[in-house]
Amino acid sequence: MEAAVKLLSPKPSAILHHSSIVEPNSSSFLSGLPVKGLSLKLKPRKIKNINFVVASADANAISSSGGGRFYLNFTGFPFPLGPFLNRQTIRTEVVKDSIWLFEQEQALGFSSVSTNIRMTVIKLKSGGLWVHAPIAPTEECIQLVKELGAPVEYIVLPTFAYEHKIFVGPFSRKFPSAQVWVAPRQWSWPLNLPLEFFGIFRAETLENDDLSTPWADEIEQKVLSSPEVGIGPYVEVAFYHKRSRTLLVTDAVIFVPRQPPACISKDSLLASAKNGLAVKVLSKGREVPDEPVVDNKQNRQKGWERMVLQILFLGPSNLLEPNASFAQMSQKLIVSPIVKTLVFSKVPEKVRDWIDSIVRDWKFKRIIPAHFAAPVNASRSDFLAAFAFLDDLLGERYITRPSLSLLFTSLLGKAASYFPPDDMRTLSSLDDFLVSVGAVKKTVSGRKRTSKLI
Repeated sequence: MEAAVKLLSPKPSAILHHSSIVEPNSSSFLSGLPVKGLSLKLKPRKIKNINFVVASADANAISSSGGGRFYLNFTGFPFPLGPFLNRQTIRTEVVKDSIWLFEQEQALGFSSVSTNIRMTVIKLKSGGLWVHAPIAPTEECIQLVKELGAPVEYIVLPTFAYEHKIFVGPFSRKFPSAQVWVAPRQWSWPLNLPLEFFGIFRAETLENDDLSTPWADEIEQKVLSSPEVGIGPYVEVAFYHKRSRTLLVTDAVIFVPRQPPACISKDSLLASAKNGLAVKVLSKGREVPDEPVVDNKQNRQKGWERMVLQILFLGPSNLLEPNASFAQMSQKLIVSPIVKTLVFSKVPEKVRDWIDSIVRDWKFKRIIPAHFAAPVNASRSDFLAAFAFLDDLLGERYITRPSLSLLFTSLLGKAASYFPPDDMRTLSSLDDFLVSVGAVKKTVSGRKRTSKLI
């Protein structure tokens, strides 16, 4: 979700990584993002039939008293994922007695850039738990899972991406009777090693629209499996919990909240608020004051805004005064600029088929991504609007479709897909460079589609 850090860190979250975890019975891990030869790794409010997405909050977040957070983690090449010693877990109930979110902080190496990483747990009719994208299995995390009073039956890895895959093996060993299911076409970099090397054993493979999974009556799935856009394919599996009308994605879309997630530490926020080298470089030539950072709400907010812009753009235009750019990127459902630029724009037809299938078959009312805000109260139109940039890539126009609501969706999507040009400059230049050296492929804009109903 570190959608950006993950993509450039293989994953928009995928980071091209060589990693190892120092944790009882753990395995080392190598993985990456499809960047060839490069380690980069709301409650809807109806207004004239348009849904505006607003992040919803839950005041029922629960964390333990502070014990059991130790997790020694020095993984990833060249950017290890922190925190390296201590990870707080916060549990939030989304749907009473049915869906819970578990969140931890995730930092990019030794930098001051952090975001949250999310595991979602659903209670099935059987009484067992279905775990989506497991996080670091600290004592605190495992205790919070056990407090739900139900056995873990299934553990699901919905992507190939490093920051999610790395915890599947250690987490599954805490629940040895659980079945492990993984997204297809798993790969790693710089060596493409089998899943067993990463501590993932006897895993079943998730298939598109598979009605034979043991949870098929309650949770449906659709696989995005793109052609290789670099050294490997981009793979993500979306899920739909029918009873709660909830869509689960990994990195497909994000909703940046105005305030930082509770799991991100005060120290991380204040470190980001300091005027270090990155701020001096990305200050638009203005004088950068060198002064101590006091702990207050304003500086914590500044730290969060700087984190977000670096995650989304890698090299935003102005870290000294991040407010304006942050305001344009927050409080709306979007595709991360990194994922959009380095992945989805390369395989627009595959992405269009995937999202069209999702909005056609699933009548969801909320979305739970693996990073940033969740749950996001959003409709199918909101989701479709986030991908409006595909129209231009494929020569499509919603206006050719016989639905007035889709015309509004297209107009909203154009606004949601607008990213500040100055902030996009570094990412666009990187994309041009990667294409020029053959590290990633150019956009494959194939057939022009005819109009269709959704």
